[in-house]
Amino acid sequence: MIDIHLLKSAELDQTSARFQGQGEDLKIGKCWFDKETQRIYINKDYYFEGVAPEVWEYQIGGYQVMDKYLKDRKGRKMDDPRHYIHIATAIAKTIEIQEEIDALYPEVEKDVIAF
Repeated sequence: MIDIHLLKSAELDQTSARFQGQGEDLKIGKCWFDKETQRIYINKDYYFEGVAPEVWEYQIGGYQVMDKYLKDRKGRKMDDPRHYIHIATAIAKTIEIQEEIDALYPEVEKDVIAF
């Protein structure tokens, strides 16, 4: 999980998200998430598709990660969409691992000695 969070894992190369759009305006403007199409729009012409709602809504330290990344770069050019896709993939993998841990935890907890 450390390599996933550091964006160094080979698992991040298998992504479901893609950067789409056309035109010359790659500037990050008003951003929004369309739950139905699972798209994150960075402006009227460009978007990331294939992003699950739980990835968009995932929070760390009170911040919605995917939204915060874009808000911090508003007005700047989206010069590395692959990096943003890797972040989305890392969050998806994290959610997957957390679900596996949650499923295993009751079995582990039953052998814990109560004090």
